[in-house]
Amino acid sequence: MFGLRLIWLGMAAMFLLSACAGKQTEVELAPAEQKERPVARMTITIVYDNNYYDSRFSLARGFCCLVKLPQKTILFDTGGDGTILLHNMVKLGIDPKEIDTVVLSHVHGDHVGGLTSFLKCNSNVTVYMPVSFPQGLKDEVTNTGVKLEEVDKARELFDGAFTTGELDGGIKEQSLVLMTPKGLVVITGCAHPGIVNIAKKAKELTGEKIYLMVGGFHLGGAFSSQISYVAESLLQLGVGKVAPCHCSGERARRLFSDYFGDDYVDCGVGKEIVIE
Repeated sequence: MFGLRLIWLGMAAMFLLSACAGKQTEVELAPAEQKERPVARMTITIVYDNNYYDSRFSLARGFCCLVKLPQKTILFDTGGDGTILLHNMVKLGIDPKEIDTVVLSHVHGDHVGGLTSFLKCNSNVTVYMPVSFPQGLKDEVTNTGVKLEEVDKARELFDGAFTTGELDGGIKEQSLVLMTPKGLVVITGCAHPGIVNIAKKAKELTGEKIYLMVGGFHLGGAFSSQISYVAESLLQLGVGKVAPCHCSGERARRLFSDYFGDDYVDCGVGKEIVIE
């Protein structure tokens, strides 16, 4: 899955030539150790998804979003195909060289498949990768010269940004937790450990309320009763807004819209969410 495929790379390389021209804290914070929220403005742009928001962008199975903070620019996951990833970046006006941090949620190809292509454009980044990833993929990444940080337990990555650490739901996965003046923003890849469990972990880690959860909720194919239980559980946890996409499923998106009303955010490739 993760080996270099010569035919694919040959095609991707032609696109890359044009597209690319142009102290982490190891301590998990308890609620009593909360820090000031450093983020004044955050922009989340969905770069890669299998749901349309804007039909001008290429649609494909997978997930990637760009998070712009005052102090960092983060690429969360990289989608499944590097050519599509970079194509959408170009159309969105995103310069890969402006990104300084990459966070990978889990090992599935539709979340890490675009990584090699991205690193050909910009290897001057820190990649936060779950420790459970195959050693072969870790070697491929470090051979490009990037700084690799392996993630095991929940911890602060940099001021105002946390990882849930590897949570196990059959597939080990980390989610990104960001502090804002409005509350936490939680970004998930596929939510294999369960979207409710991730929400609980984010609150436990920081002691803060959750303002927004965005990404894959892993509810595609779930029964309406299961989805309703999840939606009700998130509301009981005080989650303010939800933006389910990727593997969430159309039924879940409709039901979440019913449950959250105006606090439901329609989400897909090309969507930009601004948090002032």
